Amino acid sequence: MEALKQGSDALFILLGGIMVLAMHAGFAFLELGTVRKKNQVNALVKILADFSVSTVTYFVVGYTVAYGTSFFVGAEQLAARNGYELVRFFFLLTFAAAIPAIISGGIAERARFGPQLLATAILVGVVYPLFEGVAWNHAFGIQGWLKSLTGEEFHDFAGSVVVHAMGGWLALPAVILLGARSNRYRKDGAISAHPPSNIPFLALGAWILTVGWFGFNVMSAQTIDKISGLVAVNSLLAMVGGTLAALAVGRNDPGFVHNGPLAGLVAVCAGSDLMHPLGALVVGAVAGASFVAMFTFTQNRWKVDDVLGVWPLHGVCGAWGGIAAGIFGNKALGGLGGVSLGAQLIGTLLGVAWAVVAGFVVYGLIKAAAGLRLTPEEEYEGADLAIHRIGSTPEREANW
Repeated sequence: MEALKQGSDALFILLGGIMVLAMHAGFAFLELGTVRKKNQVNALVKILADFSVSTVTYFVVGYTVAYGTSFFVGAEQLAARNGYELVRFFFLLTFAAAIPAIISGGIAERARFGPQLLATAILVGVVYPLFEGVAWNHAFGIQGWLKSLTGEEFHDFAGSVVVHAMGGWLALPAVILLGARSNRYRKDGAISAHPPSNIPFLALGAWILTVGWFGFNVMSAQTIDKISGLVAVNSLLAMVGGTLAALAVGRNDPGFVHNGPLAGLVAVCAGSDLMHPLGALVVGAVAGASFVAMFTFTQNRWKVDDVLGVWPLHGVCGAWGGIAAGIFGNKALGGLGGVSLGAQLIGTLLGVAWAVVAGFVVYGLIKAAAGLRLTPEEEYEGADLAIHRIGSTPEREANW
């Protein structure tokens, strides 16, 4: 029976890893559909290249930083317990690789390729695992301190803060340091729309992410005996709450509608194992409305050219999710309890502060040493031709 459980656990978390791996196709198509046509190839290549760099750095360095487990041992030891530790690495790698995938959407259309891969290696190898270890492996005694202070540890079941807020708040410094795309904000005060190139691809990316998210959330249990239908239904309700709120507040805009479910799913990750489904619906709806409002505000008022709106989607909604777990996870609102609003506030603020400081340091140093941005000529030509020397429809372009 023990051997059967070990095999089942390995298969369970492996399937979760595969589902979250598929989400990276969603990141790719969401970005491909949102950017202009001359940057579509670059969107696809970036996601795959970032994932590959993330795999190497997380295997060699990052997983050890977060959990203290090194893979520099014999294969016989690695294969113990049906290789569970290896497939657990695979599953958690797909979370770690979401960090550069999130950032990619914010810096699209004007970022240099090589410097971003360098940033990916640093973020996935060191920056992200340090906070991952704090939240999920009791590193540095911070969880113990929070429990002594508030009565409970910081709770983030599937990564509203650890993954999404971290990615969104790391992206914000990168977007600020890069500056807006050429002609996005004109000297006369006019704002150029730079419309999406392909709404169907944008929608496809959103759907792939949405479906894969049920592996992201449900399989965060990591062993089959801890699987919870509550997590699945809470994810579903948060998803539709985010969709309906974005539909209403965004006035039927397809870009907002297809990011709405993602906003809801980002927000519910932290407390999906604690909330009542109606609480998850509210959390998702607040997230969907917040995404639309903050995306519009940052683009039009602050003039921060975050192409896919990754800061409002992942940064703001992820932080909301961390705090919401402390509200809707309480028994008074139908939750399971065992969570403290104080711990959620402090833990969320720690994650946000770490991401902002690390983002400015990493991207600031790379900008000073190597530069982050394409030349004006390369940006005008488009990242596809400037970096990859081929467009998304080369046959049609040759005929022209």
